Amino acid sequence: MASTEGLVPITRAFLSNYYDNYPFTPLSSDVSQLSSQLISLSKDLISQIPPTPDESVLAHEADCEPPHKIDENMWKNREHIEETLFLLDKPNWPQSLQQHSTPEDIEIATILGDLKSKLQTTMRVLEVFHTKNSDNVFNTVMTYMPQDFRGTLIRQQRDRSERNKQAEVDAVVNSGGGIRERYALLWKQQMERRRQLAQLGSATGVYKTLVKYLVGVPQVLLDFIRQINDDHGPMEEQRERYGPSLYSLTKMAIAIRLFLVLAWGRFEAKKLEKSKVDILVHAVDVYTSEMERFLKFIGEVFANSPFFISARDVGGVDVRETDYKETTIPAGKTFEDVGFSMEYTSPSGEVNMILPYRRYDSNQGNFCTVIAGNYKLIWDNSYSSFFKKNLRYKVDCIPPVAEPVQLNEEEE
Repeated sequence: MASTEGLVPITRAFLSNYYDNYPFTPLSSDVSQLSSQLISLSKDLISQIPPTPDESVLAHEADCEPPHKIDENMWKNREHIEETLFLLDKPNWPQSLQQHSTPEDIEIATILGDLKSKLQTTMRVLEVFHTKNSDNVFNTVMTYMPQDFRGTLIRQQRDRSERNKQAEVDAVVNSGGGIRERYALLWKQQMERRRQLAQLGSATGVYKTLVKYLVGVPQVLLDFIRQINDDHGPMEEQRERYGPSLYSLTKMAIAIRLFLVLAWGRFEAKKLEKSKVDILVHAVDVYTSEMERFLKFIGEVFANSPFFISARDVGGVDVRETDYKETTIPAGKTFEDVGFSMEYTSPSGEVNMILPYRRYDSNQGNFCTVIAGNYKLIWDNSYSSFFKKNLRYKVDCIPPVAEPVQLNEEEE
């Protein structure tokens, strides 16, 4: 096991002491006030014209509490910002507004362009936050990897995994999936990354063999990431400290989107009054500025968090004991051995090991038997962490031949 000398377990109490150094200045009171105003305006619009099924779903979401996890709220904000940007695209405006038929419509069109620009900026900040956070975690883990082919293989595996995830997203889009479906998949993929981190901490799954070769990883770090998905694990302290502010911003993002959806659906019957447009403008201004402030703050908290410990920072931890031995393979050569064993089951059901397990070189050996029964040929490559084997074998099955019974001739 890795050394814990000089390190302390990353518990909730430990993180609490760390977060004491990072108090977050409360959000502007305008966040809750404007969110309430937008929800009230939305209810008025619904009372005038009954909502469509999609509008009802969104209104219900606005009435519910946001998700509990910090990163799920981040993804929810991205989803609602993108949905709002879709509504702010000119082709998705109400028909009469697109035609700029009145001076008021021209003014609203200009305002919508400004709102779109501000939300696009916030969206880019959110995307950068997600990318930097993901890279930070991965690069920290990679500092514990030996700087040889093992590290290269892990990076290649991660690149392949991310390409596969992007292909899944592209498939959803190409099949006609909307923004909601795409973000549902993105969150599912994010949770898969988190599950892989938990597997790393518990040395299970794809990391069962890898952890054995991670040099000097502090056990306290492995213990922490093993609990990273737990609702009441160490990360609960972070949610308790910073969650309420983010939850308020999530609710505000939904309120902005809900109001626009309902306003667009009823625009031909009742155009937007200037006072309501002013509330929308104020809400977007406050949301974008406060969201960007929160992202900058939480980004600094994450970057300096004690669970992002690099191998260099750990310094003198003992190296994990390992039976690993590196073998240099000449160019053009491959490992050419494979584990093999064979079992025999007699007609009565008795199982016997005909050939005990051992590792054989390629083209090595053959075996013949004259006993009728069932034979199980077992190949094994589980000992090889990084090299696959191409298997080619030949089995000839010749039915047993019954010998004729010789009869003694009777003497006359």
